[in-house]
Amino acid sequence: MTEVTAKRHIRFNAFDMNCVGHQSPGLWRHPQDKSADYNTIGYWTHLAQVLEKGLFDGLFIADVLGTYDVFGGTNEVPLRSAAQVPVNDPFLLVSAMAAVTRNLGFGVTAGTAYEHPYPFARRLATLDHLTNGRVGWNVVTGYLPSAARNMGQEDQMEHDERYNHADEYLEVIYKLLEGSWEDDAVVKDRERGIFTDPAKVHEIRHEGKYFKVPGIAITEPSPQRTPVIFQAGASKRGMRFAAENAEAVFVTCPTKETLAETVKKIRDAAEAAGRGRYDIRIYTMQTIVTGPDSAAAQAKFEEYKSYADINGALALISGWMGVDLSTYGPDDVIGENVKSNAIQSSVETFQKASGDDGKPWTIRQLAEWVGVGGFGPITVGSGAEVADKLIEWVEETDVDGFNLAYAITPGTFEDIVEFVVPELQARGAYPAAYAPGTLRNKLFGKGDKLPENHRGANYRLEALASL
Repeated sequence: MTEVTAKRHIRFNAFDMNCVGHQSPGLWRHPQDKSADYNTIGYWTHLAQVLEKGLFDGLFIADVLGTYDVFGGTNEVPLRSAAQVPVNDPFLLVSAMAAVTRNLGFGVTAGTAYEHPYPFARRLATLDHLTNGRVGWNVVTGYLPSAARNMGQEDQMEHDERYNHADEYLEVIYKLLEGSWEDDAVVKDRERGIFTDPAKVHEIRHEGKYFKVPGIAITEPSPQRTPVIFQAGASKRGMRFAAENAEAVFVTCPTKETLAETVKKIRDAAEAAGRGRYDIRIYTMQTIVTGPDSAAAQAKFEEYKSYADINGALALISGWMGVDLSTYGPDDVIGENVKSNAIQSSVETFQKASGDDGKPWTIRQLAEWVGVGGFGPITVGSGAEVADKLIEWVEETDVDGFNLAYAITPGTFEDIVEFVVPELQARGAYPAAYAPGTLRNKLFGKGDKLPENHRGANYRLEALASL
């Protein structure tokens, strides 16, 4: 195979969740899979060290607050197959992983629907302090009806209204973390007995449609003040939200053609919001199965497929789409008239999925595809073959990098670090060392704080004073 030389560095994130199997239901049964150890510190500290060895930007930790009970209207299938249940809190993992690493970032998922922004701002600032500025927040608005019911609601808000609610949620966060405390408010003056100068701490006096927060932030400014903002919505409304807030966006596209279209839309939207086209790092989901040579990689992939739980995959797809796929036959295809109050971009992704013959995939084919690594494309091959394919994806789509799901864990990530990273580095396609500083500076090289053209900068103290 001819080596492909890259024009720019490729970025990697690892995609995991504080649960069993994450997006590969059934593969927890594989003898080398350790995802059932998700509830031990050792699993997470080892994974963090593997990823840092591979110079990953970060570990992106997904989360849900409900079960995938759309499929058949019950919890039975997700419980049997461990399809994202049981699942633990992602925030509590970060301190332990930060203690055994120096550079790895952590993108932690938390929803805007069920926790008030005032205590949540404190949680963000606390993690940013403890990680020395290596944390990001993946902003989600929610999509599982089961979560809404268990939080005392009949159902979620409508899709676009969830984003309107999230807009104000972010406004409160920005006011607290950017606008409440001046940079030099903490003086630590031992002689005068003054730790914080009260004149340099200010009430935010927020009154909006959803929230009323009159007082001050109760945390001092952290290294990044506002952690890096991650977001994964690719619907029209989600893209507008990303253009105004996100610094890193995760997308899922089945082909290079659809990915190139999505990347362009995001970069256009960022520009329309007054930001630079490359002020958002865009990562596309991908699962890599690799080994010392093609034959070994293909053999692994075939073995992994034999462990996949098809019904578990259908439970995940049903939850992502908000559509009960148990009402479809295995040879049916998803029609064009499906409406969703869940992840609208997932519906579009599955509707566009097709095989080499151009025909839409059946329900059975979608389940087999999702069964190993989730609904991103799968690349199988030697380290050199995978490296060439990843470079082609970046050069042909303008994407920044890959959000890497796993078939088994930590084996999938260990294989990538051993076989793929050195090949990318040999082609000049991957960093040889981490950039210094906070996660934001590692991603952009422009300092630790939100840039002036970011929406959050509008809520800094000097900006609030002019309102």
